[in-house]
Amino acid sequence: MSIERVKAYFKKYGMDERIREFGVSSATVELAAAALNCEPERIAKTLSFMVEGQAILIIAPGDKKIDNTKYKARFGKKAKMLSADEVEAFVGHGVGGVCPFAVNEGVKVYLDVSLKRFDTVFPACGSSNSAIELTIPELERYSEFTDWVDVCKDYGV
Repeated sequence: MSIERVKAYFKKYGMDERIREFGVSSATVELAAAALNCEPERIAKTLSFMVEGQAILIIAPGDKKIDNTKYKARFGKKAKMLSADEVEAFVGHGVGGVCPFAVNEGVKVYLDVSLKRFDTVFPACGSSNSAIELTIPELERYSEFTDWVDVCKDYGV
């Protein structure tokens, strides 16, 4: 199970106890915000795409959508999200619990600059009823991110 991989990953850093599991679904931004009693924009959603035959993840705030023009300028092709079956196969986590932790080998993680407006955010932890609160420096460290990108609508640096 995907959450067990994430727990084992965070256990290496003494962080596994910070993972929160809920008795309700947190599979969407709205459900996660309700489960955590926080603003939807602080949910760090993980979006999955294919670039040159390799899965990539973009972590973005819950209130932002991908801007196709910015995405194409950054990655050289139109944004097309992976299907549910492809996500689990290529990334290692199922839809609703996709996160940037304990992913399959070769998956690159990008953080959208619109996350920098928050002190802490809540990414999922591999299941449709889990999350962890991380500072932005913690998100950088534990996601083992590749780069910061500016690919969300209505935001820019």
